[in-house]
Amino acid sequence: MRIAGIQKLTLLDYPGKVACTVFLSGCNLRCPYCHNPALVLPERRAAQSLSEAEVLAFLAQRRGKLDGVCLTGGEPTLQPELSPFIQSVRRLGYAVKLDTNGTNPRLLRALLRDGVLDYVAMDIKNAPERYTESCGGVAVLPQVQESAALLLEGTTEYEFRTTVCKPLHTPREMEAIGRWLKGAKRYFLQAFADTGDLVSGGVQPHTYEELLRLRQAVLSHIPNTQLRGI
Repeated sequence: MRIAGIQKLTLLDYPGKVACTVFLSGCNLRCPYCHNPALVLPERRAAQSLSEAEVLAFLAQRRGKLDGVCLTGGEPTLQPELSPFIQSVRRLGYAVKLDTNGTNPRLLRALLRDGVLDYVAMDIKNAPERYTESCGGVAVLPQVQESAALLLEGTTEYEFRTTVCKPLHTPREMEAIGRWLKGAKRYFLQAFADTGDLVSGGVQPHTYEELLRLRQAVLSHIPNTQLRGI
């Protein structure tokens, strides 16, 4: 498994838990606003920096001090060894949160069925009609819709989240997302921040007032819609 690094302590990545975050390399999307090009673009990816054994040894040492492990990327579900790695993490007594773009519903279904995920954070890139554009030209909407349905209809704790930026996200797109995910437990709008190191760029952050209007466009469909990273 390609493990790019680990954040040894986070109070933000896993809601309600003291956790660490494991970064997995590789992604099948090319979202222009992505701020992790080193995890996404093949020409930017460094050699594997950590082995599974090293990560598991760290987790064994931190039992009693950490509650959970967040697996993020890149896109974790591209890793064929993901399921056995999650099982190894759980055997150490940790809760597991998976961050995913939802493009591998077959694996997500299996992980949910096996009960090895305690929390799933799924990225929703945009309204259906602008999904391919927001993924950098990669067509994955049917797979994402299937994954979203799995979470909406299941019992595992989850959140949906959208990183919003101009010109991709307007109140019209947000209202369409609300209709798509109507009744979701929780939905977060994450403010895009230009780090100067993006996958492709060409996007801009919204003002605070614009973010409030985006949120307002969703509320009638998903009352528990919140702004994050403001």
